[in-house]
Amino acid sequence: MKAIFFLLLALCASCAQGAVSVVDDSGKQVVLARPAQRVISMAPHVTELLFAAGGGARIIGAMNYSDFPEEARKIPLIGSNSQIDLERVIALKPDLLIVWQSGNTARQIAQLQGLGIPVFHSEPRSLETVASSLERFGRLLGSDGTAQAAAARFRAKIGALRTRYASRPPVSVFYQAWDNPLYTLNGEQIASDAIRLCGGRNIFAELKTIAPQVSVEAVVQRDPEAILGGKLYTPQDRGLSIWQPFHSMTAVRRKNLFTFDEQLLTRPGPRVVDGAATLCTRLEEARARR
Repeated sequence: MKAIFFLLLALCASCAQGAVSVVDDSGKQVVLARPAQRVISMAPHVTELLFAAGGGARIIGAMNYSDFPEEARKIPLIGSNSQIDLERVIALKPDLLIVWQSGNTARQIAQLQGLGIPVFHSEPRSLETVASSLERFGRLLGSDGTAQAAAARFRAKIGALRTRYASRPPVSVFYQAWDNPLYTLNGEQIASDAIRLCGGRNIFAELKTIAPQVSVEAVVQRDPEAILGGKLYTPQDRGLSIWQPFHSMTAVRRKNLFTFDEQLLTRPGPRVVDGAATLCTRLEEARARR
C-alpha cells in the first residue's frame, strides 16, 4: 500500500509540473493540463507572437493574412476575419485556440468557445502587452526560455526609444487608417502607444471607438503637425494625397506627410518596435522643420 501511495504521489507531482496557467487579455485564466502542442492562431499578430515565442512549429492552423515570418505562409488556413471553417478547426484537433477580440466576431468567438477547447483572448493594445504576450505564450507552449529572451529584447529596444524620444517636444499627429471613408485610430490602439513613445500626441486619442470615422473638416480644424498613413495597395487608393489641397494645414505646409507599412505600427506583434523606431525618426524630422 505504501508503494502505491508514493507512486500516486509521484504521478500527481508530474501532473502538477505539466499543468500551465496564464491570464489572457480579457482577464480570464487559461489552464492547460500540459504545454500546448497543437495551436490554432486566429489573427496575424498572434501568429507572429507564437513564432517569436518559440512555438511556430506548433501552429497547425491560422487565419488569412498570417504572412510573417515566411514560414507562416505554409500554415493551413482555417478561415478569414469574415468566416471560420469550424469543421476544419475540429478536424485539426487543436489543444489551444488563440482568438483576437477586435478581429474575430463575437459570434465566431462564441462558436469556438462552444467547442470545449481552451481559448486565449489576445488583445495587445500597448507595447508592454506585446512583451507580456510573448512571455505568456512561452508559458503556454513550454518554450519559456525563448519567449523570455524575445520579450527582453523587445523591452530593451522600446526602452532605448523611450529614453531617446519620450521627453522631446510633443508633435501633434493624425493617423489615417483609411481615406474613403476617412478612418483614424483612438488612444487605445497600439499605434497610439508608439506615437506616445516617440513624443507624439494623437489628435483623436479621446474618441471612444478604436477605429472611429472622422471628417476631413475635423482634421483640418485640429491642424496636426504630422499626418501618418499606410502604403497604397490599389490604384484607387488616394492615401495621404487627399491632404495636398489643404495648403494652410501645418502638416501639408511643412511636408510632414509620412507613409508607413501599417503592419509595423498597427499589427500588435514583435515588429511593432521597428515601426516605432521609424515613427520616432519621422517625428524628429517634423520637429526639425519647425
